Amino acid sequence: MKLWGGRFDGHIDEMANHFHSSVSFDQRLYKQDITGSIAHAQMLGRQGIIPESDAKEIVKALGDILSDIESGSLKIDPGAEDIHSFVESTLISRIGDAGRRLHTGRSRNDQVALDMKMYVLEEIRDITALLRALLRTLINLSKQHTRTIMPGFTHLQKAQPITLAHHIMAYFQMFRRDCDRLQDCRKRADEMPLGAGALAATVYPIDREHVKAQLGFSEITANSLDTVSDRDYCIEFVSCLSLIMMHLSRFCEELIVWSTDSFGFIEISDAYSTGSSIMPQKKNPDMAELIRGKTGRVYGSLMGLLTMMKGLPLAYNKDMQEDKHAVFDASDTVKACLSVFTGMISGTDFKKEIMYKSSLGGYTNATDAADWLVRKGVAFRDAHEIIGRLVRFAISESVMLQELSLEQLKGISEIFDETIFDAITVDACVDARNIPGGPAEATVLTAIKHAEDYLK
Repeated sequence: MKLWGGRFDGHIDEMANHFHSSVSFDQRLYKQDITGSIAHAQMLGRQGIIPESDAKEIVKALGDILSDIESGSLKIDPGAEDIHSFVESTLISRIGDAGRRLHTGRSRNDQVALDMKMYVLEEIRDITALLRALLRTLINLSKQHTRTIMPGFTHLQKAQPITLAHHIMAYFQMFRRDCDRLQDCRKRADEMPLGAGALAATVYPIDREHVKAQLGFSEITANSLDTVSDRDYCIEFVSCLSLIMMHLSRFCEELIVWSTDSFGFIEISDAYSTGSSIMPQKKNPDMAELIRGKTGRVYGSLMGLLTMMKGLPLAYNKDMQEDKHAVFDASDTVKACLSVFTGMISGTDFKKEIMYKSSLGGYTNATDAADWLVRKGVAFRDAHEIIGRLVRFAISESVMLQELSLEQLKGISEIFDETIFDAITVDACVDARNIPGGPAEATVLTAIKHAEDYLK
């Protein structure tokens, strides 16, 4: 049944009808659509816009339709125009004329806006829960590795020694910001749009505040034109998802590199690895690679939404039907990636000895050697130049700084004495960086405590 057929003499072309239909993908909004319709019907009856008896009959029938869809006894018609048409036509087929009163004071434009906002709010809740599970996993891993020393990197070159806990807690901060961003996004999605009508509200004395309260929204939307044409909350939501994927992808890239024979820092669990069809020795980090690859998919959803909206005049345009593909796919992708990543990282074996040995190479203690000179009264820029010459000499001798003799050190600068050797062990390098935000064990433990407080 078409909800708009009265204006037309002819039938829509079959191919055009299929092209126009959205039920194949918007059917996942059935629960939001029915829940919103129940609140609308209750309000219509309460306001005397339709008979109270009709409202009660509509509400009961809608509840039955919801139960029947969820039990599988009612199948959504793939030939329906959209989920809204399917629900309304099913309602009318079950209760007759009373069902025809449901759409009083409402348009599909504000109806779909309601469904999408309810969906986005629910997805924010679910994704936040997955992020919090990941944050708890990162905290637990960090607690185990506050003394696991490894090289820190810039430009993928060894830079300074840090701890694995400090490295992992850097990602905690990224995913914490993702949680906070989602909650901020929630504020702008948490406005009830029903009552905006097609674009110019309605002549009926509806009670938007009552519907808002029934559906659990915090506010009602302020302008009917904006209400039906707004998809900012969808774009913002997928933008938040894109940042989540960026952070997952960065972490996956490191896991992929760390799992190579060249690094050997980790071994990913067999449960999250695959093999080769031809090379029997291979153990491939395919889950990490897939997450890295799916990041582009979510970015594509964001760009699709932005491009779809960039030239639309007020108010509603059919282009906006394309919001659902992007939002649904991006949200599904992020939920799957978060679940897989959390399982993968929690089962990863971190090779402490290999990490420690790697931290000894690459002259990661050079900065601390320069800082030792500064403490002896040398200006930092001069200290930097002295240690640069010292590193060049060590490279020519194929040794590390800590392997040079005091005589060799004094050949570069007479300021050096025996205390330099204790100052440039990698353990000392880490322990000396004990300011807030640093990698020393005490400061990382404080950071972990703050992280636990955040999750509470």
